[in-house]
Amino acid sequence: MLDVQTVGAGPSGRLPLTAEMLLERPSGDIFGLTQNAGMGWDPRELGRPQFLMLGTNGGIRGPDGRPIALGYHTGHWEIGLLMQAAAEEFRAQECLPFAAFCSDPCDGRTQGTVGMMDSLAYRNDAAMVLRRLVRSLPTRKGVLGVATCDKGLPAMMMTLAAMRALPVVLVPGGVTLPPRDGEDAGKVQSIGARFAHGELTLEQAQDLGCRACGSPGGGCQFLGTAATSQVIGEALGLSLPHSALAPSGQPIWTDMARRSARALVSLAARGVTASAIVTDAAIRNAMVVHAAFGGSTNLLLHTPAIAHAAGLRRPTVEDWIAVNRRVPRLVDTLPNGPHPTVRAFLAGGVPEVMLHLRRLGLLEESALTVSGETLGRVLDWWETSERRHGLRERLRLADGVAPEDVIMDPDRARSRGLTSTVTFPRGNLAPEGSVIKSTAIDPSVVDADGVYRKTGPARVFVREKDAIAAIKNPGAAGIKAGDVLVLICRGPIGAGMEEIYQITAALKHLSFGKHVAVITDARFSGVSTGACIGHVGPEALAGGPIGRVRDGDTIRVVVDRNRLEGSIDLVGEGGREFSADEGARVLAARPPRPDLSADPDIADDTRLWAALQQAGGGTWGGCVYDVDAIVGALRR
Repeated sequence: MLDVQTVGAGPSGRLPLTAEMLLERPSGDIFGLTQNAGMGWDPRELGRPQFLMLGTNGGIRGPDGRPIALGYHTGHWEIGLLMQAAAEEFRAQECLPFAAFCSDPCDGRTQGTVGMMDSLAYRNDAAMVLRRLVRSLPTRKGVLGVATCDKGLPAMMMTLAAMRALPVVLVPGGVTLPPRDGEDAGKVQSIGARFAHGELTLEQAQDLGCRACGSPGGGCQFLGTAATSQVIGEALGLSLPHSALAPSGQPIWTDMARRSARALVSLAARGVTASAIVTDAAIRNAMVVHAAFGGSTNLLLHTPAIAHAAGLRRPTVEDWIAVNRRVPRLVDTLPNGPHPTVRAFLAGGVPEVMLHLRRLGLLEESALTVSGETLGRVLDWWETSERRHGLRERLRLADGVAPEDVIMDPDRARSRGLTSTVTFPRGNLAPEGSVIKSTAIDPSVVDADGVYRKTGPARVFVREKDAIAAIKNPGAAGIKAGDVLVLICRGPIGAGMEEIYQITAALKHLSFGKHVAVITDARFSGVSTGACIGHVGPEALAGGPIGRVRDGDTIRVVVDRNRLEGSIDLVGEGGREFSADEGARVLAARPPRPDLSADPDIADDTRLWAALQQAGGGTWGGCVYDVDAIVGALRR
């Protein structure tokens, strides 16, 4: 150990330098070749075209897959295998691959903790780091982004979209398998609440919690934010056809990485850059596909952010409303339906859904994809491809499931009761709007005309831990059927706009939970379901009327799942009932609640993010850093 060497021979061979390079190229380019040789690459190959791979890897795996140091989640656990397969393909294509990393957190792991306050802010930070990594390799000819989960994948898409003059390809990290006998990773997050109410034994909770992940890698098995982001990446044309939702670790998954590397080399040879892929038409296609899948409401934050990074117009609430009124939901996966995401992949994934959307005239088929072909040409190929027919048959044989029951045509979807994805209720409690995944309200509490109606007493909380304690409390002070749970001070200013999945999961899987509505200025995990209304604007700490609601106030919620209209209103206090207009006057006359305050544990980093994104357009603008708007605000 103490026999320390002080000099080394250095690599053998010579750098492929020319006089022109030494006279004209920046010193950094030359020194980069020295570094490349120092790391052990054959100096004779250093003149090859250079391509950068960016990954969100986490943890340290042994060669046999054994954990040496754990990652934060399964989603980034196996990404290194994709990057290795892509790197080997770059080398086979006589290119020089580079790899850099910016890992990501787990939104499931941070539920109910101070870590959740960093979740959305992390997305912007990671996108900045990833963009800086791209710019820090000036000799790269293109960028391959490999990511899977809730914030790492949106950050990667923002990064690739911002590389407007470079060829780019997105490689989604895929999904984990469901357990043969157990609960999915969404439902299992409610075992604490179910145990508190005697609906699970300790032994059942121990058993279910252990085996929710059927394989070690990939995003969770439901169409949450991770899976929806993969779908959106493919719908934007950033990923190769039928790449979203592939089962992690399997040959069809690693093959995608190799083909993605070949595609990037081809795009570079043809001079096709990100600005030709991420266009206004691509954004519109992504919004349409989001509605057809019934995807996570978090993509209402991430899609505008991707558009902003690409220098495009950001979609507005009105745009989302118009899309969801035109587009039927066609996919019946968790959490909205019974099927895990791997079945959606086998049933045909994004291109299969797009075939139905094309027949409805809802897609812009001229949009270019990273395959080098237009969307229309891609769908022509997919419809008659061996891959499509083989995988759909595999679903029938392996799971005994008809692909038409996972991805439906519009008539079948309508007959099965699938409704359009999201509604944006307004009212005297949300004058700027709010969001609910209306397709995921339990049908048993929806009236025969397709309208969810709820009037009940407000139970107001300013801290998530107090709300979850009330849900777990089976006594008189606990949340009961008929209540309207109002959780405030959890928006961007108060708590970094945290997800509150532990609340929505508990209510979904408790026997009385479907009879409780939730209204909050926070946001929801993509796996959330039920009568849960989030993104309420203005948030309580920005002067929103939701910050004037008192315990016992009568709140009325109306959500029309067919017309995609809704309202949330104060309609009574102290036993007196009144109209929504009168409720607005009552709220305006009230002072803000005395307990309104930001969470004492919110970090300064997140407070800075909240201020900057507010200047850049706020929640409805995608929580982005609009530099011109921020600079203008500073100058005032």
